[in-house]
Amino acid sequence: MSECRTSTGKKRKTADFTQRQRKIRKSEREIPVTIAMSSGLLFKQEQEGYGPAFKFVKALKAVNAELRHHYPDSNELFKVIFIDDTTSSDFLMDQTCERNQLVSELRRNNTHLYLSDEPNKVQEALNAGVAAAIMFTPTNIITESENQLRVAFDGDAVLFSNESELVFKSGLQAFLDHEEQNVEIPMNGGPFRGFLEVLIKLQKKLNNTGLYKKCPIRTYLVTSRGAGCPGYRALNTLHRWHLELDEAVFLGGADKGPSLQRIKPHIFFDDQQRHVDAALEVGTVACLVPSPN
Repeated sequence: MSECRTSTGKKRKTADFTQRQRKIRKSEREIPVTIAMSSGLLFKQEQEGYGPAFKFVKALKAVNAELRHHYPDSNELFKVIFIDDTTSSDFLMDQTCERNQLVSELRRNNTHLYLSDEPNKVQEALNAGVAAAIMFTPTNIITESENQLRVAFDGDAVLFSNESELVFKSGLQAFLDHEEQNVEIPMNGGPFRGFLEVLIKLQKKLNNTGLYKKCPIRTYLVTSRGAGCPGYRALNTLHRWHLELDEAVFLGGADKGPSLQRIKPHIFFDDQQRHVDAALEVGTVACLVPSPN
């Protein structure tokens, strides 16, 4: 009898342990998607009105409403936090500490994206491995809907590494030859790969509820790559990462403004100022992703 009780006890302990592990794994999977920003991006100072991130945050709230409706017990929601980044970088740096105050705050909150209009702060975050961008304000912000979050990304040096972009500096033909030779080899991830991953994870979760055609999250790739080998390599890379965007636009070096005007994203990320400027001209809130130092 004692042996039976011991055996049963072990089975119960094993079952309890397995259940606890499942709870731990679930909680690890279901952490919030945290977006940190300076408060001035949401509300302009001196009661001048809304900042450039206002419609973006409203769209995030709309997605949260859908997530809460279908998954009331889940922690996988967008979480927006405000970080005061007006203090100078030199003041925040502590020579006895490896991390500065801003980076520590971003890491403490498990930040997936950091937005600011302070270039130095964005650079600090990027250097620490946090997806970060400098947000600019168009004269007239134009978006399609407050109920569907639309996020557009450039490819090279944003979703992908800057490997091919560096080759392009040697000339267009060198770039084309490089992409043809490496068309089946996926590129390394760029600073915004992780943010795209959590977006698509939430998108799939919502699609599983039957919202596929009216999913409140929509993602776009808007790249200067052409539709030949350069474009195929971009798609092949995303496929290898098991990431599928809703739409990919291959412009072959053409102006990105008209495509963004059609898409009307709430936010667009690019690593080149000229593309950011083209986005601003058509009413798109655009964010510049600097190169990490």
